[in-house]
Amino acid sequence: MREISYAEAIREAFHQSLKADPRVITLGQGVRSPWYVGTSMKDLDREFGKDRVLDTPVSENATTGAAIGAALAGMRPVVIHPRMDFMLLAMDQIVNQAANWSYMTGGRVNVPITIRAIVNRGGEQAAQHSQALHAWFMHVPGLKVVMPGTPYDAKGLLIASIRDDNPVLYIDDRWLYGERGNVPEEPYSVPIGKGAILRPGRDATVVAVSYMAREALIAASTLQDRGIDLEVVDLRSVKPLDKELILSSIRKTGRLITADSGWLTGGLGAEIAALAVSEAYSDLKAPVARVSLPDVPAPMSKTLEESYYPSHLQIIEAVEKVLAYAV
Repeated sequence: MREISYAEAIREAFHQSLKADPRVITLGQGVRSPWYVGTSMKDLDREFGKDRVLDTPVSENATTGAAIGAALAGMRPVVIHPRMDFMLLAMDQIVNQAANWSYMTGGRVNVPITIRAIVNRGGEQAAQHSQALHAWFMHVPGLKVVMPGTPYDAKGLLIASIRDDNPVLYIDDRWLYGERGNVPEEPYSVPIGKGAILRPGRDATVVAVSYMAREALIAASTLQDRGIDLEVVDLRSVKPLDKELILSSIRKTGRLITADSGWLTGGLGAEIAALAVSEAYSDLKAPVARVSLPDVPAPMSKTLEESYYPSHLQIIEAVEKVLAYAV
């Protein structure tokens, strides 16, 4: 096992999947441009040809519909939306078509499509280029939604998504592309629907996703110096949720903080909090604390961005709050 970056792990997953299965194709805007996909697909078109790594016109709806058609015809397409915001133009294709075909045909037809949605937060990109909309899609039956937070999971979950016979929304965050970690060279998959304990602890549980899992680890390291032992759970998959892992951690620590990379209202943190209250209420020693984006659009100003995007600092504040609660 060697250390590579998050972006390199995604590229390796694509490379190995394209090489192993001729049914795998990729299509989307800017698939050969570092401006859109960073280094996560570098030179794949040179090795596998432009008929399997297709750079499409600017038409999210048509591109996604073409990918769904290819999936129905027996291919395993990965349609790439380099900015999740503009994937909303394909909402009908994703929610009405891809998510429903198997159910509406009584399971006779599968839609093995992977929809890669890239979050491009920060960098003064403002409200129309910075949105993480995973909570919308975890609401939809028929869709699976994964959000890798480490290089290991970035590779393993992409391979698992491509191999899955159901529509999978694979959401990666460009803030993680430079993160490095140990990744096996051989192909492997990470089970969809299974979270991971990144750090065991006894005093409180932080359930995090995507880049917030990294921030939770930073918070845990800082709090350790103060004698606070924090357990960090990386969901990895937000649909389906690993409910048993979440509940077992809550029952151990008695305190829950959610750390989401999306908005507060109706968000992932609310779903986890509802799970905790409905199925582990007697184990809670304090109210659930939620760390997330505020309920306002993303600003453009760099100074405002520093206040807008949550980090380990907000997680630390939330941990201190739940620990101070008198039982």
